[in-house]
Amino acid sequence: MHRKSILRRVCPLALVCCILFFSWPALSEATQEPIPEPTLSPEASPYDAEHPENLEPEQLYGLSAVLLTADKGEMIFEKDPYTLRYPASTTKILTVLLGILMVDDLNQVVTVSETAMNVPADSSRMGLRTGEEIRFIDVLYGTMMRSGNDGANVIAETVSGTIPAFVDLMNQTAELFGCTQTHFVNPHGYHDDNHYTTAYDMALIAREAMRNEVFRKIAGTTEYTIARTNLQKARTIVTRTEYMLPGTDEKPNKYFFPDATGIKTGSHSHSGYCFVGSASRDGVDLISVVFFSGRRAEWADTIKLMNYGFSQYVSITPLALYEMSPITIETSNYSTSDGNRGRVQLVCRSRADTSPFTIIATKTEVAQMAARIQDTLLVQYTRDFEAPVTAGEVMGTITYFAENGESVIYDLVAGRSVAVRENVPKTLEQIAQETYADPNPFPPFSLYLAVLFFGPVFLFAGLIFGAVLLLRRLRTRGAKTPKPVNRYLK
Repeated sequence: MHRKSILRRVCPLALVCCILFFSWPALSEATQEPIPEPTLSPEASPYDAEHPENLEPEQLYGLSAVLLTADKGEMIFEKDPYTLRYPASTTKILTVLLGILMVDDLNQVVTVSETAMNVPADSSRMGLRTGEEIRFIDVLYGTMMRSGNDGANVIAETVSGTIPAFVDLMNQTAELFGCTQTHFVNPHGYHDDNHYTTAYDMALIAREAMRNEVFRKIAGTTEYTIARTNLQKARTIVTRTEYMLPGTDEKPNKYFFPDATGIKTGSHSHSGYCFVGSASRDGVDLISVVFFSGRRAEWADTIKLMNYGFSQYVSITPLALYEMSPITIETSNYSTSDGNRGRVQLVCRSRADTSPFTIIATKTEVAQMAARIQDTLLVQYTRDFEAPVTAGEVMGTITYFAENGESVIYDLVAGRSVAVRENVPKTLEQIAQETYADPNPFPPFSLYLAVLFFGPVFLFAGLIFGAVLLLRRLRTRGAKTPKPVNRYLK
């Protein structure tokens, strides 16, 4: 009886404890402030996915949004880009970048301190433990992919010794990147009223980060295995960024963007859902920022921005740009039977040592460059335009100079042959070439040469002969003239 009585009392208590234990995460989340879900303005026109180039700011859920080109940093789309916003965990973009830049050996083993584990209870974590010895590169991956606040603190202490010193470094670096309305308070982005930035400033930070090869690799990783540590077994982590996950046949993901290359999510009740994205297509690299959007709307907004960007920007080689407006030259001394009257279109041809080169510009800019091809490309001719011309003969070169100082050279060759005009007089240059090419030291005899050589002799002889005849005639005339008679002589 005593045992049954105890079991009757203990079992309900144990059941209640189990229920409380397993439901604690849900209860804990229920006590947190809900993250707001913005809606589209009723006045917004419907978005047409078939025409992404017509995107309007009102068709985005996010309160702030920016789209930049990764190469030049040009802002090609904006929605309230300079309003102060809370960046949440997108802060970790700068944290991870500084970890890469400031630590020489990314494979070194670091020890997780007690202060690094001092994060708010509702923080996102990568699952570190106090005293854990872990490779620094694994901390970088875990911080980005699992948005670990604990990992961000480990990075801060590894780089600067203390978290406050690292935060100072963050603010100094942001200022160097051109961020004028940014101030960080911690390395992970947990809410603080003094921890803020703008969509434009965050785009500048992301652009600098994606220039780093190691960061690009981390940002584009969807699955990673953290090596075994002294306290934990090896474990595989998977990103939660739906924008980068293709889904499966059984469970397709409509928010997957095939051209996605990263980067980082963030969310809390004061920031809404945030996402800093990147994508690459045909040599065009884009950076997007969406602040204060919705749980799924952050992906939808990002895809709209990327498709807009790719509809505006194209990647084209200097060779393809030239082919849009090729140069036509007019030759001289062409054959009278030439149907094109000596006009020859020059074809642009790559050299054997020509390295791949692309120009990133808007469609409008490309059209303008093609229309002014000789202003866009440096054209230099290596021979005159006098016939004869042989198809494929190099007539000159074109050189494209990029803004970063790089250049690429192509050959300009004749697109067709042009015969020389019939019976055209030889030029002095041609005569000289034929003379030097003739092995006979004496020029061939011709009537022209005879007249040229003997003409002056005959002329001079004729002049002498004429002068002698004239003198003889004058003498003869003087001898026949009668003397005058004096009539007064008898």
